[in-house]
Amino acid sequence: MKTPIDSAAFTPFIASLFKLWVRTIRFEPVGESERLLDANRQGSPTVLALWHGEIFPVAAYGLTMSSHLVTFVSQSRDGEFIAQVLERLGHTTVRGSSSRGGVKALLQAKRVMERENRMAVFTIDGPKGPLHKAKDGVIFLAQRVGAKIIPLRAYPKRKKIFDKSWDHFVLPMPFTRCPIYIGEPMEVTSEKLTKEVLAQEAARLEARMLSLGPE
Repeated sequence: MKTPIDSAAFTPFIASLFKLWVRTIRFEPVGESERLLDANRQGSPTVLALWHGEIFPVAAYGLTMSSHLVTFVSQSRDGEFIAQVLERLGHTTVRGSSSRGGVKALLQAKRVMERENRMAVFTIDGPKGPLHKAKDGVIFLAQRVGAKIIPLRAYPKRKKIFDKSWDHFVLPMPFTRCPIYIGEPMEVTSEKLTKEVLAQEAARLEARMLSLGPE
């Protein structure tokens, strides 16, 4: 009989390793980084949009700025472990994705944002892709809470890219430079979110994400 491995036992080690890793990276913000914190201090609802494959470097950068975040994590077994690590880093997590529990997670995030004034973190092409195709959950959330969406991209100079993973996961090497591109805030339409409007707004955000980075 196999003894199940308790992932919670590894959480403190992984969280500590992540913090150590983050300290070695030299982040170089491109854009108005203070805008993120100022908006949060002033109580302006904010959603941070990133690609799933860049979650490591963007989350690492976020840790250097603020832990006052609410992050979406899938309901999978891997998601449970990730949620435990993020919570140890100071995040609040909500469990759900476009494939399972998404509406419940969006409503939970809305309550947390309004009650605790936390910025939401949304991997807009997660949890399973397609790669760099924005889904509409982030549009729904932003409109419901009256939030602006700020696109974020990470371009570590030395990195390992896992080409066989659907998201081409990016792992920045220790001691590398890592430019972080911070886009202009996007205001979501006040129109009724029909299927067509959601698709239009998601495409608008997707275009902003894809254009954000070094020329």
